Amino acid sequence: MTSIITGDIINSKKSTPKNWLEALKNTLNSFGKTPHTWEVYRGDSFQLEVHPEQALQACMLIKTTIKQFEHLDVRLAIGIGEKTYQSKNITESNGSAFVNSGECFENLKKTTLAIKSPFNSFDTALNIMLELAQLTINNWSSTSAILVKTTLENPNLNQNQLAKIFNKTQGNVSQGLKRAGFDEISKLLDYYKTQTQSLC
Repeated sequence: MTSIITGDIINSKKSTPKNWLEALKNTLNSFGKTPHTWEVYRGDSFQLEVHPEQALQACMLIKTTIKQFEHLDVRLAIGIGEKTYQSKNITESNGSAFVNSGECFENLKKTTLAIKSPFNSFDTALNIMLELAQLTINNWSSTSAILVKTTLENPNLNQNQLAKIFNKTQGNVSQGLKRAGFDEISKLLDYYKTQTQSLC
């Protein structure tokens, strides 16, 4: 089992790529090398392969990376399944994980984050949770996005240590994370991880 994330940048034409492309590539690089593990194509689209347990965390990191730029957002579709053909370029590999990711991506209408796997009941429950999470995520300011990104990337830091990074008080950091719904997002990430462990 593997998972393929297919994504594209919303409103990419309103911003010069040099603003967000380097940041996106840095985030994708943390999961492996291009073009084997990830690839950017058609200017503002990309694919990334990660272990199914990591997929939602990866999506959250990509979301926070892109939403730190004004007016930008990102559509993300997680496909879980098999990889039956391995090419040196991720975009040329194939299997049910790629098919599920592509179909999920095509069906992203009012939502910007969804999942498709071989397990219908898992998908139904997770997609409801993801839609609810987006009520908060879609309203992240660039400040919230940067704070959530830094917190996710540094799970061992406490709020006092985070406050030093941002040159803010611990109270400011606490309030910022609360506004961003960080505790609830963390619970969702933990739930997702335990569910995928039992699937795969």
